[in-house]
Parts: sequence; structure tokens; C-alpha cells
Amino acid sequence: MNLDNRRERLLEFLKANGKTSVNRLASTFDTSGATIRSDLRSLEEDGLVIRRYGAAEAATAPHSLEDWSMDVKQTLNLEHKSLIAQAASKLVQDGESIILDCGSTTLQMVSHLQHVLELTLMTNSIHIVNAVAELESPHTVLMPGGTYRHKSASFHGALAEQAFQKFSFDKLFIGADGFDLAQGTTTYNEAYQVSQAMCQAANKIIVVTDSSKFGRRSPNVVVPLDKINVLVTDSDIKQKHIESLEKQGIDVLVV
Repeated sequence: MNLDNRRERLLEFLKANGKTSVNRLASTFDTSGATIRSDLRSLEEDGLVIRRYGAAEAATAPHSLEDWSMDVKQTLNLEHKSLIAQAASKLVQDGESIILDCGSTTLQMVSHLQHVLELTLMTNSIHIVNAVAELESPHTVLMPGGTYRHKSASFHGALAEQAFQKFSFDKLFIGADGFDLAQGTTTYNEAYQVSQAMCQAANKIIVVTDSSKFGRRSPNVVVPLDKINVLVTDSDIKQKHIESLEKQGIDVLVV
């Protein structure tokens, strides 16, 4: 069975049987767990499946990224996001003021901020606020008002944008739905103006995104390429992409 046929049959199996463990899939298709995980990763990048802990299921139509809630996004490319978040958190210094934009990778950064001292953090994400509240460190947390969007569990709109305009921060950590090497980070979300307000409020912009986002174009440009200072991504990024970004003056941190 060649690669394309196996992945096609794998997708059909998940559509027919629902959420299935990696072990069962490996047994069914008489191959290794590593091979199945590689197949699932490829299908996930195409928006065809959703990987979960030790299992996967077919994405229900419509299955493009703009239709997935934050709860679902937190399960995608989990291993890569965890490594990216850990590396990004090391860029936060004691006494700094930072912004964490709403996102599944920025959310994973929070657990690594436990030992940072005198941190001031602003975010529009309910999930991030709740995660910071669980830390023992007494960080100062700021949150804007605005219109609450249930799917992303975050605040947007004019009030949120104005709130970020009132402050100045050392660093912004922001994710992406897509990364265009000619334009910068992009998103499907039409309420992206609050993210642009965050960019204007930060002295340094750090993009945290897994390599699957490169070449994936979304309609709205959030962070222009010339505004990005640092990119933190995983080792699956293509070398030619790294070279292109570095030529633009962007520091690329690969984990």
C-alpha cells in the first residue's frame, strides 16, 4: 500500500469509526505507531483530521481553521507547540511587561512563567487569565474590556483596542493562523484589529507558531514582516524559509 492510498484509507476509516487510538490504527493498517502519527500529522496540516491525546478523529465539515474553537486548536500539533512555548517563555525577563495574544501556543507559555519575578502581563484571553491565576507567582494581570467572542474565549472590538493603546509593553508574544513569507502573519479572524493594537503597544514582537503555518495563507495580515523581531518555531521549518526570514532581519529560534 503506497503512502497516498494508506492516508486516504486512514481518513475513510476515521470518518466511519470516529475517534480512534493510534495503537488501534497501527494494528488495523499493519504499520508502526510512528508511521501512523506521521500520517495523522500530514492529514492534520491539510485540515482533514484532528489529533488528540494518543488518538485522532476526522474533522467534520466545514473543517478549515477559522471554524475551529480554541478548545480544538489546543489539541493541534501539541508536541511542537509545547516546545515552542517553553522556548519562548525563556525570552521573558524579571520585571518585564508583556502581552500574550489569544492563542493556543501563547496559552502554553503561562505554565513556564512561574519563576519570573515582578511580571506585568496583559491579555485579551480568558483562558490565559485563568491559567495565570493558577500560578503561585503574584503577577500583575491586565485585561481589556470589549466584546467577548465565545469561539476564541477572548475580547475584541473598539474598547479592547483602546485599552492596549493606553499602555507600552516590552514584548508581545503572538501566534498566527498562517505565515506568508512575503507579507507576515495572517489570520482568518476578521476581528484582528485588537492584535494590531497589541503590536503598536509593544517594543518587541515575538511570533510563536509551528512550522505547519508556513505557506498557509489567510486573508488578513496581522503582523507585517518588517515588524517581526523574533520567530520561535519548530525544527520542521524548511531551511530556505529560515534563510528568507533572516535576510529580513528576523531572529529565528528553532526548537
